[in-house]
Amino acid sequence: MPKTTRGEVWEVAFDPAVGSEICKTRPAVVMQARNIGRLPLCIVVPLTEWKPVFAACVWFIPLAPTTKNGLSKPSAADAFQVKSLSEERLKRRIGRLAEDEIAAIAAAIALCVGHR
Repeated sequence: MPKTTRGEVWEVAFDPAVGSEICKTRPAVVMQARNIGRLPLCIVVPLTEWKPVFAACVWFIPLAPTTKNGLSKPSAADAFQVKSLSEERLKRRIGRLAEDEIAAIAAAIALCVGHR
């Protein structure tokens, strides 16, 4: 099983998906706090290609590609699709986000669940 750390970006296999769930293998950022949980599960926020319409949505956090995060194009973290999933879905570590980006994603998750 992969050893993960909050803020790492991994390729994650989201299929099979149901309905409007995010699908296919795509990058996602690990968001769980250290030493939380006892099962081989991982809390992630999936990443998608940035679209200008996302700027009006507080749950999308823009992410620019850098050599450190391993992203190949402008992306967005979709905090509305936060998921707890098996570590077996994690395929390959590709990078790590900056601390301010991790904090922005955590704040967006809090907004999505009604915590301000």
